[in-house]
Parts: sequence; structure tokens; C-alpha cells
Amino acid sequence: MNEQRRPHQRRFERTLLSCALASCLIWATPAVLAQSTGATVRGQAAADARITATNVATGFSRSVEAGDSGGYALPGLPPGTYRINIEAGGETITRNVTLRVGETVTLDPARVAQPAEGATGELDTVVVVGQQLVETKTSEIATYLSNRQIEALPQNSRHFLAFADIVPGVVFTTGTEGSSNLRSGAQLSNGINVFIDGVGQKDYILKGGITGQDSSRGNPFPQNSIAEYKVITSNYKAEYDQLSSAAVTAVTQSGTNEFKGSFFWDSSDGEWVSRTIREDKGLDRKADTKDLQYGVAFGGPIIQDRMHFFVSYEAKDRDDARRVDPGRNLEIEDLPLQFQDEARSTTNSPFREDLYFGKLSWTPADDHLLELSVKRREEDELTSIGGQNLLSSGTVKTGEETRIDLRHQYNATHWLNDAHITFEDSSFAPRAASNENGYLLFIPRAGEEANNNPGMDQIIRTGGGGDFQDKGQKGYSLQNDFTFFGWEGHTLKAGIKYKQIDISAFEQSPSSPQFRYDGLRSLTVPYFVQFSASGNGYPTTVDSDSKQFGIYLQDDWDVTDRLTLNLGLRWDYESTPSYEDHVTPASLVSALQAWPNINNANVDYDYNDYISTGGNRKAFKDAWQPRVGFSYDLGGDERHVIFGGAGRSYNRNQFDYLSYEKYRLAFQRYELNFNTPGHTCTVGPTCFDWDPSYLDPANLAALVAGTSNGAEVFLINNDLKTPYSDQFSIGMRNAFAMFGHDWNSSVTLMHVRSHDGILFTMGNRYPNGEFRNNPALDWGGQPWNESLPGWGRFFLGDNAVETRLNSLLLSLDKPYTRESHWGVSFAYTYSDAEENRSNSDQFSFDYPNLDGVSFTDALGVSKHRLVATGIADFWGITASAKLILASPKSVEAINCFATTAPGNCYFDPYRPDGTVAYKQFDVALQKEWDTGTDVKLRVRGDFINVFNWRNYSPGEYSNWRGFDGNPDANFGRRTGDGIERPTRTFKLTLGLVW
Repeated sequence: MNEQRRPHQRRFERTLLSCALASCLIWATPAVLAQSTGATVRGQAAADARITATNVATGFSRSVEAGDSGGYALPGLPPGTYRINIEAGGETITRNVTLRVGETVTLDPARVAQPAEGATGELDTVVVVGQQLVETKTSEIATYLSNRQIEALPQNSRHFLAFADIVPGVVFTTGTEGSSNLRSGAQLSNGINVFIDGVGQKDYILKGGITGQDSSRGNPFPQNSIAEYKVITSNYKAEYDQLSSAAVTAVTQSGTNEFKGSFFWDSSDGEWVSRTIREDKGLDRKADTKDLQYGVAFGGPIIQDRMHFFVSYEAKDRDDARRVDPGRNLEIEDLPLQFQDEARSTTNSPFREDLYFGKLSWTPADDHLLELSVKRREEDELTSIGGQNLLSSGTVKTGEETRIDLRHQYNATHWLNDAHITFEDSSFAPRAASNENGYLLFIPRAGEEANNNPGMDQIIRTGGGGDFQDKGQKGYSLQNDFTFFGWEGHTLKAGIKYKQIDISAFEQSPSSPQFRYDGLRSLTVPYFVQFSASGNGYPTTVDSDSKQFGIYLQDDWDVTDRLTLNLGLRWDYESTPSYEDHVTPASLVSALQAWPNINNANVDYDYNDYISTGGNRKAFKDAWQPRVGFSYDLGGDERHVIFGGAGRSYNRNQFDYLSYEKYRLAFQRYELNFNTPGHTCTVGPTCFDWDPSYLDPANLAALVAGTSNGAEVFLINNDLKTPYSDQFSIGMRNAFAMFGHDWNSSVTLMHVRSHDGILFTMGNRYPNGEFRNNPALDWGGQPWNESLPGWGRFFLGDNAVETRLNSLLLSLDKPYTRESHWGVSFAYTYSDAEENRSNSDQFSFDYPNLDGVSFTDALGVSKHRLVATGIADFWGITASAKLILASPKSVEAINCFATTAPGNCYFDPYRPDGTVAYKQFDVALQKEWDTGTDVKLRVRGDFINVFNWRNYSPGEYSNWRGFDGNPDANFGRRTGDGIERPTRTFKLTLGLVW
């Protein structure tokens, strides 16, 4: 097993010559970084006026001449504070403005104050503060997260995406095991994409949306390297790809003309974390925990005004509490003595992460910009322990990622060219912590102790277990955007991206035999085993040399000085040879053709739709994505703007799902019974008399060598499409003065429908072709034991998952400014979210398919959610606060109450009673001291969940509605004390700034 060829061990099979040739071609033609991070300043000046924007921190400068009518545009400006000079007729008008990531703003000198005396002198002698311009004339539903908010707002994880939680329509959640994810609306986290410096971070294999975010407690990027970012929940323009819900576009820190640096060390000791309810009651022992984070960042000039550098490092070192809770509500003391010591020692789950980032920026001339950035992520952790899993049954997860981005930007009089060459290498490799056989202790269900072959309940699991995986993506891309602004009233963008990516997946599940023991009959002789074995000649690793291609055209057209139209069209294509060239094994085809259960008129599918010949599958070519929007300035002063739009956006099929039909053949999963007292069976292909030699995996494998008896099979539809969403919105933005300060508000109605998510259903059928053995039975009766002859259960993969969202988004904010010393924001979201699957998963075994399945409330989505934040400076202290209030989330429930007609049992989600089901109030205080040198000392305290509000987990509520007209008395009631973390937590941070 250890000799298997692993994805991250493969080498890029491209020559330096080919890469050099590609780079020459990319700069030799007018090409295209997505303009998603560069800001644009536009406006009116005198005809033939010269407009020059100079970054006050780096000296970066760009100039343009106004057209005959006086209109001008300066696109592609890195976010920051700029001095803008407008020269005409021998006079110069100077304004200082601050530009945010990816925004387009109008500069009206009459509305922007003249710089204070001295602020127009040498850049290195004064601190220049620019007036914040606000983008209102856009159809995008976007919210900006400033560097001030990232630095000041309370937080516990240093995960830069956690701040997206303050955006209407977006939720950042942390699971009980510490992993985090970002989702928007009714769709799951795999619908998002994050663009850092214009380059997408999409995970092509796993479901986290971006690399490093699937079941990880780590952060995808060092927070001290993020300058600011923007979250677009809908109506993004044509340059955004590989997503179907929210887009996040972030810009990284850069060096400046001054040497600057920072260091931080923060800790949240176990004694600073309040007890859970179970710990207070003595039901759980409070384990010692550790949460330590530290890092450093440094940047400065190499050549003043021309070349700068920035480097950073962050580390995370955690020990999270875990506790063994045996099944059937047993205590550790009730376990056999041989397991008690290990159960008591299962107390902590360690995690370690190192993040590195470096960036070099060079402006050889005013019309050229070169940037080279490198990111490195390394993490490892021990997971899947606690609950019924003892320490030895845990899973060791390792993750590694390297990304390199080489960017060149060229600015001409009427056009801008932005080009990227990127490289990425990301791997995810969980493996069992122990190579021993798995030991699963069961006992018969209550009342069935004396039965032969009783129903069994799991008590604990020890020994080796879990999966052995090695999955990764490695390759390069050429990405180019071309912007033309020489056509009066129009800003035209055209983009092209080509990506060659080697995607691979290796999975053996389970990685070692899993033996089940009946605790009432024998602790040494098992009655059942599940294991996986190879040897059938199928490749153990699924490799695919995938190719991606995308093009777009976008026209931002100022029809009048009040009406702007955003007209875009995008097309994407992806070839995945491992799916397209797959050949269904002849023995499997023969078994399907000969099985009468699926060859009769009652069967609801045609198995021929899933048999691949290696030539009857094609890559999806219909990913055309029109995206249109408008904004209308009611008063012509950008204070009251109506906006709206409609568009389509394609995501992608996850490679992990596409690989099921291959690696499940390579390591076929078998289930064998042993003819033992209380668990008798007829000796045959799937039943054997027990022999201690079967504890050797090789001898187990010999029992099934050359056969597929009991092996699970996955088949995928030959006409698989790519998931997508259709988005519609209408809203209004307002900029107004209140209490002597500038405020911004927005109200938006949004409708989103997603389609064609992949879903696996059961392909097995009864001899009469039905999915249920007795249509009069409303619950149970699926054909679990109707195995495909010579094989076992098999599953069908189709495009089936759909979601619907109607949402109201409200926001109100007063941006923080140095002059006012304070800022606040309020974000309210109403979500009517529905989905047609039962459990927010990629498997559904309760229906033959989703045709005609009714839409129900999307699980995990609150109808009402309010997030408020505030930042204030006083007495040399920076104080900040964040409040989250959310109504109950939809919880999965089973409805068998009404049984007057066949098939009335169904998943029927409900919401627990109450107005506010989740509430959390966080506060942070920071004090900075001047040491009399260039170094300043910082001390900060973050108080998370200040009032220690108890937020009960949805799983603590009874979800059984009743059966056959008899309601369950406990339905909807809270039956447990499990709560969502965090409990009240204090985090101390010490830092230096220079």
C-alpha cells in the first residue's frame, strides 16, 4: 500500500522551453489578471486634460488623457490611497482618494475636499489620508471588507473569510470539530469561489469550495497578508468563473516606500474557555485545551517608488477537547476493562498549520507593473476521535498547498492588459492513525438480546479505521484580461483563461478490515467484517489530465450620465478524460444485462444510460452564461441608485464524485458474515465459518479473490451536465448624511435557483422492479439486500439536486474614518430557502430518484439573521464589537404521521420553536503604546460570546413526527444539552508594530 504512486509525488511533465514559449506568447499579444481586484476611477474633466493617479504609499503612478468630451477612466489601479492630479489650461486640481478592491468610482472634484495644507508635498514626509469614495452605480450585490475591519473586529480563528459573516446573505460557520466553511443562500459551500489578486482558489476535488476548506480547522491564507476584500452575493460580472453562489475577491498586502513590520502572538488557554452545559453538570470532563496562534509580516522598498517586497508567516497550534461517549448512553466504566484506559485517554485532537506568503512588486516604468507572489500552506491534524471513536481509530489528515502567481500589467493610452501565469499544487491525504484491524463493539438492541441475528447498536470503535486517501490537483494556467476604454461611454473587457490541471484521487475505504463483535456473546470472535480489497486489475489511483478553457466579453456602458448597463457573456469548457474515457467493466455490463430485477417495465431508469464504452461520453459544451445588469442614478449625484440584474453562472462537478465509479472498482468494498452463535448464516459466497486466520487482511482478500461478490458499484450518467444557478435581483442604494456623518444603505430583493447538482441514488430493485418491496409500507423496505448478482449494492449518479432562494438583503453602515474615530454596520437577511434533497448530502436512499420530490426548507438556513458591528477609538484604545442574532435553522425530520396513501413517509424539515435560536456578542479591546523608538507595543483582548449564551445544536431536538396517525409526544422538544461552540472565550494577543 505504501508503494502506491501518490498524486503529490508526480512531477509536472512540462519542459522549461514550453513554459518560456507560453510566457513569450502571452506578453506578445494584447491579452488579459481578471480585473476583479483593480479599481477604476472615472469622471469628467476639461477636454484633453491629463489625469494622473499616484499611490501615496508605493509611488505607483498612472496617467491618462481625457477625451474630446472630457470623459476619462483610469482602470486597473491597485487598491490604496491615491493623489489624483487633474491638469488642464495651466491649472492643477488635486484630490486624495482611497480606492477599494474591484470598485468603479466617479471622481467629482466638487464633491471631494481639497487636501489639507502639506498633504500635497513629498510622499515620504506626510501621512496622506484619502477621502473614501463609494461605488453606487453597479449592478453587483457587493459588500466591502476594509483592512480596518479585518484588524479591529473581534475574532477567534484568524480566518480572513470569517469577516464575510457581516455581509447580507453570507454565513461563516464553525463546526463542533473546529472546521469552518462559507456558504451563501440555499447552496452549500462548494458553490463559492475566492479570487486572490484575481486568481481563483477553486478546489476541483473536494466540497469546501476552495482548497484547504474541506473538513479542515486551518485557514486557507495568512490573514496578515490580506489587505481587504469584497464579497459579491449575486450579479457578478462575466469575469468571474467556477461558482454558483457567492464570489470573494481579495487583494494581498504589498510593500511600500517605508520599511514596516508586525508581530503577533495570541493564546486562548483552556482555563479561558467556559464550560459546556454537560461539563457543568459533570457529565463531561473538561479537557485541557490549547489554541495558540502567532506570526510575523515585513515589507518595504528595494528601489524607492519602483520595487517593493512583502513577506509573512502565520502558525496555528491547537489542541481541541474530545471525549468518548459510548453508544446506548453507556459510561466509560460500563465498557469491558480492556477498553477503559484508551477511552479515558481520548481527550484531545491536535492540529498544526504553517502559512507562508511572499510578494515582489516592480514598476520598471509608469506603464508596466510586474508582480510575483508565492503562497505555501502545510497542515496536519488528528481527527475522527471522540464520541464512539477511541484514540487509535482516529484519522491523521495532512494537507499541503503551493501557489505561484506571476503577473504583468501594461497600461496604454486607451487600453490596459493584465496577464497571469499561475502554478498550483495542492494535496489532501487523510490516513488511519493505526494500521491495526478495526474493532467495533456492538450489543443487541433492547428486547432483541435473545434473538438470532438481532438488530445491533454500536458502542465503541477502536483499532485502525477510516479511509486512506491521497487526492490532489497540480498544474498551471494562463489567464489574460484586456480592457479598452477608448470608446466614449464604454468600458470593454475581454478575457481568456486556459488551465492544464492534473487531478488525481486515491481512496481505499476502509483502509483496514473492520470487525464487529457482539459484546454479549464474544469479545474475541467477530460476527461480521467489512473490508476493501484490490487485485481485480483496476487502477488504484484515478488520474485525469484535465483542461479548462474560458472566455468572456463585458461591456459596462454609460448610456447616459444616470443610466449604466452591464452587459456580459461568458463561456466555459472543461474536459475530464477520466470520466469521458471510462469503460464500464464487461463483467459488470453482463451482470446488469442478465439481472431480471432491472430488466422489466416497472424499473424507473435505463441502465444503458450509465454504461460507458469509452466513446459515448462527451465534455459539457453548453456552459453559456449571459449576465446583464443596470443601475439608474435617480438624482444624478449617485446618492439614490436603483439597480438590478439577471445572470447565469456555472460551477463544476467535483472530481471526487466523478471518480467514484473508478476507485470503488479498484478497492471494492466487501461485507462478509461469520457463522457464529447468535449470528448464524448459511455458508456460501458471503458467509464463512470463523477462522482466526481471517484476522490477516491477506487471508480475507483471498476469500474474495477474482470475485465481486458483495462489492459496491457506482455508475454515473453518460450525459452528465455541469451544475449552475440562475440569479435575479432588484434593489436600491442610498448615500445620505445623518448625525453629521456619511451613511450608506441598501435594500435588495434576490431570487436564485440552482440546478443539476450531482446526486447518487440506489440502483438496486426488487424482482418486480419496484424500489419498495410493498408499496403499502410507507417507510423502510428499500432493496438493500437485493444485490446485483456477482456484485452487491450499486448506486447511480445523476444531475438531480436543485435549490431555490428568495431573499431580502438590508444593509446600513457608517464607514470608519480617522476623522470621526468610529464606524458601524448592520446587515439583515431574510431567506426563504428550499431544496429537493433530504439531507444536504450527495446521497439519497429514501427515494428512487428526485423526480417529483417536493421542495422542503433547506437544512441549516435561518429565515432571519442580523449581524451588527461597531468600531471606535477613544483614549488611545480601539474598541470593537459584533452581534449575531439568528432565528432557528431548518432541521431534518421524518414524517410518517399520515399513512393514508402509499409513499406518505417523507423528509419534512421543521424549525424548533423560538424567535432567536442563535445569539453571540463579541467584544475586542486593543491598546497601543509608543516605546520611544520606531517599535510600538500592542496588547489586545478578544472576548468571544461575552454573555456565554447557550446555542443548542439542532441535533438536540427530537425529529420524529410520529407514525400511522400517532404523533410523537417529544417531537420538536429539546432532548439533549449539546451546544454549539464557542462558549465564552477570552483570547489574549501581544504584538509589535514597526
